[in-house]
Amino acid sequence: MSGNTFFSANLLLAYAAYFVGTASPGPSNLAIMSIAANSGRKAALAFALGVISGSMFWATVATVGISAALIAYSHFIVAIKIFGGLYLLWLAFKSGRTALSMSVASSSKTDRPTTLKSLYMKGVLLHLTNPKAVLVWVSIVALSSNSSGAAHGAVIPGCAIIGCSVFSGYAFLFSMDSARRLYARTRRALEGCLAVVFGIAGLRLLAWSSK
Repeated sequence: MSGNTFFSANLLLAYAAYFVGTASPGPSNLAIMSIAANSGRKAALAFALGVISGSMFWATVATVGISAALIAYSHFIVAIKIFGGLYLLWLAFKSGRTALSMSVASSSKTDRPTTLKSLYMKGVLLHLTNPKAVLVWVSIVALSSNSSGAAHGAVIPGCAIIGCSVFSGYAFLFSMDSARRLYARTRRALEGCLAVVFGIAGLRLLAWSSK
């Protein structure tokens, strides 16, 4: 097997792992779906861009090797786990409150308008407070590395393209009129599911931080 083939095989494996991770249902994707259906395409794209920015931050950290030091510094990781868990529980509370509202109309009247910058920052924060993102990127970088341990230079740009495609795809798909009409009819159930996902993820992070 040639060196180029070896690199290509490793890089494709890293891309596949990242695609599965980003495309699988999770807090980020569910949040993008909810924002797209509730607030429209621009809002969802702003949030998705924040998620991607957070992911690329951890990608850079993992690639330059800082991640090993962060993982070794247990107090730092515990702090991220606690903050991330509390943030996810806050998101769960907000989604649960929406699910328990009397109607979509009454809820929309009380919702404060959210700026695109605010949505972007929420997307960044959601990903930066997820310590699992560090571990995922350590694995992806390791998958793309050659026998000497050097990460393939295309892993971050390639994963960035994959992430943009996946997350923006969710934003475009669930901002379509048919998806928004479906969301309007099933908003309580979907927001309830989002509250459960955020709640479980938050509690797991807090439980993880105590270990």
